[in-house]
Amino acid sequence: MSLDLPPAQTCAAAWYGPEMTRRTDWQMVLGAGEIAEIEAATRPLAAREADIAAIRPADFPLPTLAPRLKQRVADEVLNGRGFLLMRGLPVERWTMRESATAFFGLGVHLGSARSQNGKGHVLGHVQDLGLASNDPNVRIYQTHERQTFHTDSCDIVGLLCLKTAKSGGLSALVSSSTIFNEMRQRRPDLLKLLFQPVPTDRRGEVPAGQKPYFEIPPFSWYQGHLTAIYQRQYIDSAQRFPDAPRLSPQHVEALDMFDALTNDPALNMFMEFKPGDVQLVHNHTILHDRTDFEDWPEPERRRHLLRLWLAADKARPLPPVFAQRYGSVAVGDRGGIIVRGTRLNAPLEAV
Repeated sequence: MSLDLPPAQTCAAAWYGPEMTRRTDWQMVLGAGEIAEIEAATRPLAAREADIAAIRPADFPLPTLAPRLKQRVADEVLNGRGFLLMRGLPVERWTMRESATAFFGLGVHLGSARSQNGKGHVLGHVQDLGLASNDPNVRIYQTHERQTFHTDSCDIVGLLCLKTAKSGGLSALVSSSTIFNEMRQRRPDLLKLLFQPVPTDRRGEVPAGQKPYFEIPPFSWYQGHLTAIYQRQYIDSAQRFPDAPRLSPQHVEALDMFDALTNDPALNMFMEFKPGDVQLVHNHTILHDRTDFEDWPEPERRRHLLRLWLAADKARPLPPVFAQRYGSVAVGDRGGIIVRGTRLNAPLEAV
């Protein structure tokens, strides 16, 4: 194979799990003044039941917090280790509308909210809906199953923890740059295969004029950036389409090695969410996962996270092939899922 591999990644995003777990610089604890600023912006919008999907930065003034948060996201999420955990939102005293308004209001200072499904949800609800991933039209976040390491279709994914499960449901992260480095050292022959397009199932959410799967390489090297896009279950389920290119045994071996490395405890890290935590993850350099969980029997206690997909204003360039999934590769206006009839909205419950 003639493809020359990119150089080994020595950037801040190429970290190893145990060393990162011991650090605390990836946490951002909100002060009382910053929380007061968020609540002052939230209350009038929630009181008049403002359309959450229509909130813009000017509608949600954060004169002290916004500049600090934007700088940390630029330095640490987009151009550094690839993630940040903000702690301290008082969700236990907020209504669902207040939590959703506050989270969305924070998010619009970091980028444009993108549709997370064919229904146009720019505010997602991560809950077990009693579904199973063996249904080809179900996405794994709608179940209690382990998700496995994957990326989403945006620049930054944000999660706000409202309630935790009875047990399990830990968040896990691994650096795709580190996976690249390990494969480059151990099996460069297999790594080269991951720079070739593979079909990935759209799970029934098909934009007009597109195939029911997209074909993007798991790894891309473009304008000096190593970018990953990956969801193994959906790569496997795309093989159900007769016209999808078949995975060779060598491709399967390469994907299996990728998966094995993501699950290596020497490479990944786990964190336990607390109510009020906001996790921000750079999809292009970090794969995220969630362990399976047992939920509470009482509906009002069950695990519940809110999710945002954001197109960041100062994001990296993406190769043109990403337009198959992102709709566009224009910085600040890309990502998400739009199908025929999609209308953007921010539901206050999982629907």
